[in-house]
Amino acid sequence: MKEITGIVILAAGNSSRLGQPKQLLSYKNTSLLKNTISQASLVQNAVIVVVTGANQELVEKEITTSKTTTIFNPGWESGMSSSISKGLTELLRLYPKIEKCIFAVCDQPFVTTTIFEDLISEHNKTNNGIVASTYSDTLGTPVLFHKKYFNELLELKGQEGAKKIINKFRDDTVSISFEKGNIDIDTEEDYLKLIS
Repeated sequence: MKEITGIVILAAGNSSRLGQPKQLLSYKNTSLLKNTISQASLVQNAVIVVVTGANQELVEKEITTSKTTTIFNPGWESGMSSSISKGLTELLRLYPKIEKCIFAVCDQPFVTTTIFEDLISEHNKTNNGIVASTYSDTLGTPVLFHKKYFNELLELKGQEGAKKIINKFRDDTVSISFEKGNIDIDTEEDYLKLIS
């Protein structure tokens, strides 16, 4: 049995600066969320959990593939940490023996299957516990964590995200290049730039 990788897609935010659910913005004849799901679902031996929150019904309508499990985070307003915890808890409930998990967001339009595969192969090659994507001199999502960090992830609070753990365990972190990873959609302007 090949070792499976969990991919948790965080899609619970309310896109306050954008004024409409960014998960549903159309992009490449699909939506930002569907694009992320379709790239993730091409990864071999991966299981996908999508965490919804704000605009739950609209967002869940977008998820038409049977390859994903959707979980609602009623505490989404308390910040990203609650969605990380909710997604990881659901993943561990479904696959208690899972060894590693990638966290991705749905507003990085240039995320590809290759990025996810690079995270996994870098982890397999180096045995480092954390593999992050690097862009614009920062380390960020998508990011892979070995199970030894699952408790740390479950203990995040409020607005804290995975970056807190990356920074805390820099000596166990390696990175892969994600050239356009810095492009994410937070405002109308970001989106117009993307589609132009």
